[in-house]
Amino acid sequence: MTTAPVADQLRLLEVQALDTRTQQLAHQRRTHPAHARVAELAAQVADLESAVVTSRTAAGDLRRELTKAEADVEQVRSRATRDQARMDSGAASVKDVQALATELENLTRRQAALEEIELDVMERLEAHETALAGVTQARDELLASQQAAQADLAAQLAVIDEQVAAVSTERATRVQGLDAGLVTLYERLREQLGGLAVAALRGRRCEGCRLELNPSDVAHLNAAEPEQVVRCEECGRILVRGAPVVR
Repeated sequence: MTTAPVADQLRLLEVQALDTRTQQLAHQRRTHPAHARVAELAAQVADLESAVVTSRTAAGDLRRELTKAEADVEQVRSRATRDQARMDSGAASVKDVQALATELENLTRRQAALEEIELDVMERLEAHETALAGVTQARDELLASQQAAQADLAAQLAVIDEQVAAVSTERATRVQGLDAGLVTLYERLREQLGGLAVAALRGRRCEGCRLELNPSDVAHLNAAEPEQVVRCEECGRILVRGAPVVR
């Protein structure tokens, strides 16, 4: 059976308390509510960013469509201007004048139709640009909120990290000089038992598994030499006898 000075066994309880505190802080760091807020905002930003890209693409397509519509109108307008100039010059024959007049009528109707298309595209483009401006502004405002939430999370985690560093420093002080065999056993059990490797024996109860031990087992534990490192029959943790009650 492993032996270790009684003072070392009692101090091991202090080391365990510090290790438990470190585990609690790690859990607190992982599950801090600010993580959820940052994740929520990140998802919302991603959705709005997708909306911005979609709206920007639609607006770009409409701008190209408007450019083509304007070019079509200008082409018809230029053709009509040339035809009108030929008619007004007096150099065209009667037959050509008649043909030009017919073409001008067709061009006028064509221009009116193209201008209607141009107007429709302009109206749709204006609506898309308004929507794009709105979704872009919403995205930018949400980005600002996300950055603020990230800064808040970083500040909250920094506080926890400071506590972890302080506990780690104290732990190093407490473990220094402890019996090597006791520490080795403790670390091995800590890996096997979810971090809780040593507990006080209070009456018949193991403070590790919280179970009442068999009276004969308790008698056997109490009969062992004080320097002997005893274990709980139920959970296998190191049991420290005579530990002061923490209030």
